[in-house]
Amino acid sequence: MTHEKMILAIITTNAENVAGGAPIFVCRTKEEMEQIATNLEAILDGIAHELSDGLFVIVKH
Repeated sequence: MTHEKMILAIITTNAENVAGGAPIFVCRTKEEMEQIATNLEAILDGIAHELSDGLFVIVKH
């Protein structure tokens, strides 16, 4: 079974702004958030998108 077009993870510095069924990673700093997004992008074979300041999503296209 192959998954296409889905959100694999959410990375944020503000947990109050996110909810949902994807794994959520809450970071203390923007630098930590960017590092985790980069690592998850490679691990999950997805693409990281910065939606706003303090919010990344990893998606599978």
